[in-house]
Amino acid sequence: MKSPDSPKALVIGGSLGGLFTATALRAIGWQVDVFERSPAAMDSRGGGIVLQGDVLQHFRYAGIQHSRALGVRSHDRLYLDRAGTVVHKEPMPQTQTSWNTLYGSLSSAFPAEHYHRGKTLVDLAQNEHRVTAFFADGSRAEADLLVGADGAGSSVRSMVLPGAQPGYSGYVVWRGLVDEDRLTDFAKTQLYEDFVFQQDPGSLMLEYMVPGLNGSVEPGERRFNWLWYLKATQGPELDAVLTDRDGLRRSHSIPPGALAADQEAYIREIGERHANPAFRELIRQTKDIFVQAILDLNVPQMVFGRVLLTGDAAFVPRPHTAGSTAKAARNALFLAQAIDDIGDLDKALQAWQSQQLAEGRRMGDWGVNMGNRIMGITPS
Repeated sequence: MKSPDSPKALVIGGSLGGLFTATALRAIGWQVDVFERSPAAMDSRGGGIVLQGDVLQHFRYAGIQHSRALGVRSHDRLYLDRAGTVVHKEPMPQTQTSWNTLYGSLSSAFPAEHYHRGKTLVDLAQNEHRVTAFFADGSRAEADLLVGADGAGSSVRSMVLPGAQPGYSGYVVWRGLVDEDRLTDFAKTQLYEDFVFQQDPGSLMLEYMVPGLNGSVEPGERRFNWLWYLKATQGPELDAVLTDRDGLRRSHSIPPGALAADQEAYIREIGERHANPAFRELIRQTKDIFVQAILDLNVPQMVFGRVLLTGDAAFVPRPHTAGSTAKAARNALFLAQAIDDIGDLDKALQAWQSQQLAEGRRMGDWGVNMGNRIMGITPS
């Protein structure tokens, strides 16, 4: 149990970034409460994630135990043409996990009574040493530190950096997951435990295996995760992609189960015409296709007195870096280490900011250059 005199943090955002921060701060003796705007349990969001060392380092630091492997190992990188012929193959072992697997491990390590759902931040106020959060239901909370870990559409960022919004890259990623036992044998044979690509002009499709919905990494219980990057012009075309089945224009993504019927028909039809046979079968067997706009965000500042921004609330790197989740874990780990090592909170926050700003900019620039090259986009 934490001492009543322990420093306290409020974490806004209960997804991976928020839980990374909450568990890291608890590891150094802080009291932490997490506030998530969604009233429902987040147990089926997101898709595959390349498992990076930063996540494993965070788990060790925070003392998070996991009884089984966190991901599925892939062996080779395969590049297929549209006919399904292997045009290049190279050994490149790596491990892929899933949003569900990481969320389950993090949330099980955080006390449920300090995770508050249905809490929408509407305002904040601070003085030299304390910060107060005000929520839409009329409640408030006060602490020594408030962490904005509420993603690309961050409410915290809108309050401390009004006008700093993500920019659209010019393309989106269509995504899906298929249970291992649903895929036909010919497709499974070509894709099994490899990281597989199909590159065409202005298009990139890829696939890798991830744990099952329940976190299982046992053969037969895992899932095939696929992504397809395609251009969508800002304006009516992008608006159509991001308008859900109820006619609501979402800010930057359509979650599984909410895709509009005409958009689902569109991606399935072009899959029939342009995907190689194994990828075509993946799309056919996907029950709920979802889509995300690829965004860029690069903030000039992460610390605002006793308020700070982490993860995608501060920097949104393109997914080709495979670094968004790792960046959130690193933000959280280095924050806890800086506070623990330096002692003085304000000095620790400034030291942390200097380091993390440089890292965020480097990753952001790298991702933009890589993504534009892959998609054949010439910056204006």
